[in-house]
Amino acid sequence: MRVTSSLLIGPLLLLLLASVEMRPRKDKGATDKLTRNRMRGARRHSRSGPSRPVAPDCSELTESGDVFIDCQDRRLTTTPTSQTWSQKPKHLLLARNKIKVLREDAFSGFESLTSLDLQQNQISLVVEGAFEGLTRLKTLLLQHNRLGTLSEEALIPMPNLRYLRLYDNPWSCVCAMDSLIRTLQVPSNRNLGNHARCAGPAWVKGMKLKQIDPRLLCMETLPGDNQTDPTNPVDPIPIRTKPDATTTCHTYLFPQIRMDCSNRGLTEVPAGIPEDVVHMDLSHNSIRHLKAKNFQGARSLRTLDISHNNLEHIDKASLFGLLHLLELDLSNNSLRFVHYGVLEDLYFLSKLKLGDNPWVCDYSIHYMAYWLQLHSKVRHSGLWCQSPPEHTGESVAEYVYSYNKECPKDRQHSRSDEDQTDPELWNTAMEVQGELEELEPSHLRGPQKYQIIRLS
Repeated sequence: MRVTSSLLIGPLLLLLLASVEMRPRKDKGATDKLTRNRMRGARRHSRSGPSRPVAPDCSELTESGDVFIDCQDRRLTTTPTSQTWSQKPKHLLLARNKIKVLREDAFSGFESLTSLDLQQNQISLVVEGAFEGLTRLKTLLLQHNRLGTLSEEALIPMPNLRYLRLYDNPWSCVCAMDSLIRTLQVPSNRNLGNHARCAGPAWVKGMKLKQIDPRLLCMETLPGDNQTDPTNPVDPIPIRTKPDATTTCHTYLFPQIRMDCSNRGLTEVPAGIPEDVVHMDLSHNSIRHLKAKNFQGARSLRTLDISHNNLEHIDKASLFGLLHLLELDLSNNSLRFVHYGVLEDLYFLSKLKLGDNPWVCDYSIHYMAYWLQLHSKVRHSGLWCQSPPEHTGESVAEYVYSYNKECPKDRQHSRSDEDQTDPELWNTAMEVQGELEELEPSHLRGPQKYQIIRLS
């Protein structure tokens, strides 16, 4: 019996050990499967819908107490879900993405928004109800998209809308646009749809939405339908006009109003710069000449970038009105000197970039040197002599110092006492204020309020 029982116990122990070894493998596989299912379920519950992916790469920031959600340049094809954010945002920035369609309830959960920036996307369709719930929205930017039509019904959910940008869209001014155009032309809606123009049909091409007669849009026979009519006038050659800043450039309203006019092929400063623009970028164009009062209306400008142009001349009153300008970039141009008086309105300038210009170190450069000497708090860079050869590589300050240290040969002849009191003949080196007076052309000088007495 003992032998039999021992023989039975052996196989039982082997079976027990085998079962113990197999259990962890089975449990591990089941655990992995359960974990994967839970992760899938968590992902499903973290989304409000299959077409509303979470955008973790958007940034949340606060400016003056307002919460901004910055989703610009994120290659988004749909609007982000509101559950992503820790606070209720007031401003949603979605510019420069790849959104093509705004579907119904596209901004569900963003009811606290007061501004929505959708410019520079590929939007060609706005479904009725896309802006549902945005009752507090005041600013909507839809410029630089592919919209051909838009109905008034799309704007109804936004009763507080005050600013609507629609320009640079291929608007088809047909019957479907009747209600929108009538809404834009209501006198109280003076800031809705400014600058937007028809792209077709041919008989209204180029006309502003605010000026077209909406009664003509739904007529069965439209002007210009009879293409063979010999009385149908040929489109005149358009008159070249100065580019308009609002329609030519990209305007970003938040957090501060910034106008981006870079790389637009401009040959002159565009007209109609809004007075509330704070930052303006005119770099990488082909502007050769700054003319008088180019920036007269831009009284709020704090930074102005005119670098990487072909700038050769700056008129005396070209920067007139920029009393609050803090930073000016004139680098990478073709400036040889700056005329007397150009910088006189820049009372609060703190930074001036002048590098990569062919500065000529002769008497014409003295105004710039003395202005910087009198405004010692202005941080400047790049003011180096490029010609003539004997001064190449010197700083302009060094050149002016050496100029004043050695009296030029052509001024070493003696003068009479009468010459010494004649302001027209004060040409020798003198103190800074005297030099500044001398640099001004004689026909622009006012009556002398003081007399400079020389001590030999």
